Amino acid sequence: MIRRGFGRAWRVAQWGARNRSWRRAFILLYHQVTESRSDPWALGVTPRHFAEHLEILQQYVYSTRLQQLSQGLAESNLRDRSVVVTFDDGYADNLHEAKPLLERYGIPATVFLTTGYVGHEREFWWDKLDRLLLQPGVLPEVLCLSINGSMYRWELGEEARYSADAARRYRSWRAWEDPPTARHSLYISLWELLHSLTEGERRRALDELLAWAGTEPAAHPIHRPLSLEEAVVLAQGELIEVGAHTVTHPALSTLPTAAQQTEVLQSKAQLEEILDRPITSFSYPYGSRSAETVKIVQKTGFACACSSLAGAVGRSTDPFQLPRLHVQDWDGDEFGRRLSRWFWLPA
Repeated sequence: MIRRGFGRAWRVAQWGARNRSWRRAFILLYHQVTESRSDPWALGVTPRHFAEHLEILQQYVYSTRLQQLSQGLAESNLRDRSVVVTFDDGYADNLHEAKPLLERYGIPATVFLTTGYVGHEREFWWDKLDRLLLQPGVLPEVLCLSINGSMYRWELGEEARYSADAARRYRSWRAWEDPPTARHSLYISLWELLHSLTEGERRRALDELLAWAGTEPAAHPIHRPLSLEEAVVLAQGELIEVGAHTVTHPALSTLPTAAQQTEVLQSKAQLEEILDRPITSFSYPYGSRSAETVKIVQKTGFACACSSLAGAVGRSTDPFQLPRLHVQDWDGDEFGRRLSRWFWLPA
């Protein structure tokens, strides 16, 4: 049920929209629809809150497909107050939790898949780091790790033992906040180091971490990527469009040209083989891109590409650098308030 306060805020936003001479739209960025244990980067939205988001979208905006928005942008015929729902990465819950709710409310979405993880029983590296450091358990007090030819050393001290109570206490911690324990500090340090590595370098570092922790590499069910069969089922019907999100989820702008081309080309080719349909949309992992990256994506045959830069889509927006708004686990009232404010953002 939408509360009265949001209705007033929305009428104000509509009044502002009617008094503009330009049009714009919004692309929403989600990752997971799940009940997560911890969520350092605010990637998860609970099924209940996601349903509340969709109810608001159904009542107050024009929900459209990414390709329709891209076409409207190209033809200077962008429908005002259009909203597109997108998901990055390719978690299994996109099929099992998100798609049934999208079908219930009749709202289309685009899901960008990281092809090197589809069909593989392994976690995304940031989820593995979460499982190793931010979940209850006992770790060695000292970590010595060789990364890309450099040796690093950290001490966990008392936080080598991490209780279930401590994990619950810090469950709402976000990675952009001050780290409350040595484990959280280590998480941030390792994330920053691993983020810019190539896939091979990152795997070697993670293998060392697993050996240090004495942990098996199996993925936790909450963080499981789609299987090949699930990817096919996800794309069935007219509601879900599948886009490419590279093969290994690198920060593209940090890679040499040839490596960027391989990531972009292969992700498109692999998805077209799996789904037997053209793949025309792309999403930059972490939003990382350079002018060279954008040119590679254009030349590969995509019609549009999404960034993670926050903002509205307007008539002058580059279709290969579409801004998106990162949606967090807000209840319906908070999502509605933010949505009404977003429609005042400059395009």
